[in-house]
Amino acid sequence: MIVDDIERFLPHRKPMLLLDSASLDDGVARGKMHVKGDEWFLQGHFPDDPVVPGVILCEALAQTTAFLIADGVPETKTPFLVGLDQVRLKRPVKPGQTFETECRVERIKEPFYFTDCKGYVAGKICVKARLSFALIDKAK
Repeated sequence: MIVDDIERFLPHRKPMLLLDSASLDDGVARGKMHVKGDEWFLQGHFPDDPVVPGVILCEALAQTTAFLIADGVPETKTPFLVGLDQVRLKRPVKPGQTFETECRVERIKEPFYFTDCKGYVAGKICVKARLSFALIDKAK
């Protein structure tokens, strides 16, 4: 699924829509974010050695998870990130690399969803985290 399709599931829009593509297979959401080097979040982080900020990596995980959750909830609800737990940043993500995400729901206690997420570059883990979401009524 490419960006135009992702926008049917997620409320995010450029420049905050970070995913270039996403897929859903057997309860696992996967996303891809290719880092070109001209992204707004790289400006000044760091001028001589750009690195994607950890919070941006977490946001890409959250968008992947929201895509997963949104697939199974009424269109009147939006999944909102409410918690980041056990975040571990293992490797930097740099321009020219494709950051790949993998997220799955571990448990649900309505309206909350608890998830396990990982992010990779070339098969090597860069970040892992447990994210929590709440389903919130969409603004009318």
